[in-house]
Amino acid sequence: MTTAVDTKKLTMVQAVTDGMRVMMKEHENVIVLGEDVGQNGGVFRATDGLVAEFGENRVIDTPLAESGIIGTSIGLAMNGFKPIAEMQFLGFIYPAFNQIMTHASRIRARTLGHFTVPMVIRAPFGAGVRAPEIHSDSVEALFTGMPGMKVVVPSNPYDAKGMLVSAIEDPDPVLFLEPMRCYRSTKMDVPDGKYNVPLGKAARLQEGDDVTIFAYGAMIEVVMKAAKTAEEKGIKCDVIDLRTLYPLDKEMIAESVQKTGRAVIVHEAPGTGGLGETIISLINDTSFLYMKAPIERVTGFDTPVPMFALEDHYLPSADRVVQAIEKVTQF
Repeated sequence: MTTAVDTKKLTMVQAVTDGMRVMMKEHENVIVLGEDVGQNGGVFRATDGLVAEFGENRVIDTPLAESGIIGTSIGLAMNGFKPIAEMQFLGFIYPAFNQIMTHASRIRARTLGHFTVPMVIRAPFGAGVRAPEIHSDSVEALFTGMPGMKVVVPSNPYDAKGMLVSAIEDPDPVLFLEPMRCYRSTKMDVPDGKYNVPLGKAARLQEGDDVTIFAYGAMIEVVMKAAKTAEEKGIKCDVIDLRTLYPLDKEMIAESVQKTGRAVIVHEAPGTGGLGETIISLINDTSFLYMKAPIERVTGFDTPVPMFALEDHYLPSADRVVQAIEKVTQF
């Protein structure tokens, strides 16, 4: 006999808020800090209502100083707290890169496991919302090559809450990237209370035998549209939402491409140095002899995100993904 679980329809940003609220109720050492996270509720209102519920000692408005926010969070995490540090945009994280690279990701190794850094860095990211270029950066690959740091990206409200709970409970630092295009694009039934979506595990969104499509974040909606068009043409796609970018779910990646023999990788970050290159290397290491066609990538261009008039052209589209699918299935 199963027990019915109460749910409510939430957007992604509401699911993020709910995840923080659940964990702050359960653990008094969970705190939130960042620019405008208190009285204003954050630039996207992801922390809306938390300061009224938990007080200014646990929802802390900081100066405009990303390096200070992260450095302070590292010290807090090493001393019994579980800080959730908000970057207003991923493109604002650059002043804090030194703190993340040289301290947050290394403290466990540096102290031979005597100290850990159980902190979460939340950061909205991605283009398509008509924000200026630094606000639209997708530079996740700067962090996926940083051992000691997990990098995760939900694509829907259910995963957002469950993965945030798992990130807060993780004993090591987690960069939690929130695709801005998904914040209010859809609503989904999200369980009340606490539940976990495991980190390091991808999700198969659609079964197919002809070609695998790998994507994450806001690109999931794009590739699902492309997969539907491809199916109308008789091509069945195995659609994989990576969800965790580091560590990747190597087992599911290998299992899928060994089944289909073809792969298309989609991300809005620039192609050069992007996560697609890591996935190609992984496929070559595990599944090269299974491949029937060269791997295709559909990515943003090797430029900063252009201003508004060209933003849609910069982003991968369903049409570009369909073209890549058709190209690899010619073999």
